[in-house]
Amino acid sequence: MPLSILITVLRTFAAFFVALTIARFIGRKTIGQMTFFDFVVAVTLGSVTANAAIGLNHQFYSVVTVLISLGIAEIITAFLRLKNLRFSKLVNSEPVTAIENGQIIDKNLKKTRLTLTDLNMMLRSKNIFNIADVEFAILETNGELSVLPKSQKQPLTPSDLHMPTEYKGLDRDMIVDGKIMYENLKAAKLDEKWLLNELQANGINSSGEVFFAALDTSGYLYVSKRRNTHEDEGHYGIE
Repeated sequence: MPLSILITVLRTFAAFFVALTIARFIGRKTIGQMTFFDFVVAVTLGSVTANAAIGLNHQFYSVVTVLISLGIAEIITAFLRLKNLRFSKLVNSEPVTAIENGQIIDKNLKKTRLTLTDLNMMLRSKNIFNIADVEFAILETNGELSVLPKSQKQPLTPSDLHMPTEYKGLDRDMIVDGKIMYENLKAAKLDEKWLLNELQANGINSSGEVFFAALDTSGYLYVSKRRNTHEDEGHYGIE
């Protein structure tokens, strides 16, 4: 292997882990949650990381310094956004009302360069096919549209009918890819013996036969077995 290729591989791995560490400290925002500022930082980090991998004309420590500086700048900016509302608005702008009391705010659409076609498309993604059904629609700083339907267009809930409901929390993963999640089992105040008895009641002899199992708050154990048989094309869905 030529020395230049080896150096490029090593620089790539090093730059990747530096960028990954910085991204871990920055936060957990997904693409859909990113503001414009977050997007700019992410693109810049990606560009600098790529330059660290293949930009052999630059000293590697200089590129790492840029990556660390960008990470620190993002952390400081995030802190200031939490502490200062004006600074937050300056960096991220602020939510804009597109529909208020059932009426389209055309000035705000022009301000955000949002066309009626775009607005209707975003409403349809929220299962709203008639603007007349909307009480409020707000364009968030991450580009998402939050919609409040008119009260007569909202689905009924048990509280509307004064019906009592049982508590329903998050399911706990009990088995993932054949491995027992002992921490979750302990948190549910159960043991491996109980779990194996439940599996046997479902015709399963060991946890290794299970791909996924989860326990809900009512005590029901959902079990999905491994499928080791050959899959015929299109058998489990459209392909």
